[in-house]
Order: sequence, then structure tokens, then C-alpha cells
Amino acid sequence: MKIEVWSDFVCPFCYIGKRQLEKAIRDLGYAGQVEVELKSFLLDPTTDENSNESTYEHLSKKYGMPLDEVKKMTESVVQRAKEVGLQYNFEQLKTANTLKAHQLAKWAYTKGKGSEFSERVFHAYFIEGKEIGKRDVLIRLAEEAGLNGKEAAEVLDGNQFLKEVEKEIQQAQVYGIRGVPFFVIENKYGISGAQPQEIFEQAVKKVAEEKGMKPSLQMVGEEGNFCSDGQCDL
Repeated sequence: MKIEVWSDFVCPFCYIGKRQLEKAIRDLGYAGQVEVELKSFLLDPTTDENSNESTYEHLSKKYGMPLDEVKKMTESVVQRAKEVGLQYNFEQLKTANTLKAHQLAKWAYTKGKGSEFSERVFHAYFIEGKEIGKRDVLIRLAEEAGLNGKEAAEVLDGNQFLKEVEKEIQQAQVYGIRGVPFFVIENKYGISGAQPQEIFEQAVKKVAEEKGMKPSLQMVGEEGNFCSDGQCDL
């Protein structure tokens, strides 16, 4: 089974949705039988690569809201993240242009490390507060994901895989995707946003049955407005 997930590394619900999908696959017994690939999406391509603006400040300007209201708005997101085992800390988050991160992710998939690199970037941003728009930070994260740092630098300096990123962003437009995460299963079914866990389980199970996939034995349970309704919008 192939599942494509349009997402952005600065989208809090994208990381939450990623966790929910992974859990659904494990709990249903299809671990190892499902290929999940993250596709590129830029929530704000105008963000300066050298921005030092906090996420709170950015959202306050974008939606014309006082900082106190923005902070309250993110509290529900933090709680939602906790439900899937993620400890978000918006206090340390800064805005980031994620184009370079997406380029490296495309390269990482060609090295068989796409999943590892993407997970490392999400964790670095939302849990550790790292500035994932910065070249040196991304190269270090690539190394921590088991990739060659020198090759990662060459990818960034030569703008390699930029066309692949642009193609995926254009494909999102064809699908009519205006917010992320957006899950496309077998190029046939779509799920918009980080929906309740049972939605992911129902979708994966339905497609698995259509394909005649058999679950393997395992222990179940192993391991418009900003981000409303489980989705981050442009």
C-alpha cells in the first residue's frame, strides 16, 4: 500500500497526523506492508530564510491577533500533541522557511532515509526548537539521520531536487489541497487533516482489504484559521 502525505515541517498537525497514521498502521498489523512518503508543501514560502521571528509573533501578524490570544490558540494544539506522545513547546519555536528541508527530504528518500530524516526534522523543530530553515542545522540533522553531511551540503548548494519539490507543490494544487496534512491512499482516497484515530484506521483497513493484504501478528498499541480542525492552512 502506498500512502502519500502532503505536509510541511512547521505544521504542528502534520507531525500529529504522521504519528496517528503510523499508529494506525501498527495497530492494524500492517507494519512493513505500507510505504509512506511525505510530499512537499509550503505553508508560507515568503518566510525569510534568516528570520528570527517567534511563531507567536508571526501568527499574531498573520491573523491580526494579540499575542495572548495566539498563545491561548496554541494550547489546544499542545494538548492534542500530548495525546500522541509529543511534547510541543511553542515558547521556543521560530518561523522557518522549509524549502531547503523539503529538498533534503527528497534527496533522503533516494538514499532510503526519507522517513528517518523527516522524523528528525519534525522532532528537531517542535520538540527541540531548532531553526530548521538554516543550512548548517539541516546538514547536522541529515547526519543524525544517518546521511552523509558533505553530500547533504552539495544538495543544498546546488539546488538539487528543487524541481521535485516544486512538482509536488504543483500536484497539491491539482488535487485542490489548501491545507495540510493531506493524506492520499493508493492515489484513490483522501483524508484532510489530522482526523480522529479511528478515521485513519478505517481508511487503512478498507484499502488493505481491497488489496487483499493480510495483517501480521503483533502487540496492538506498540509504539482558513491557523491549524483549526486538525489542519494548517495557507
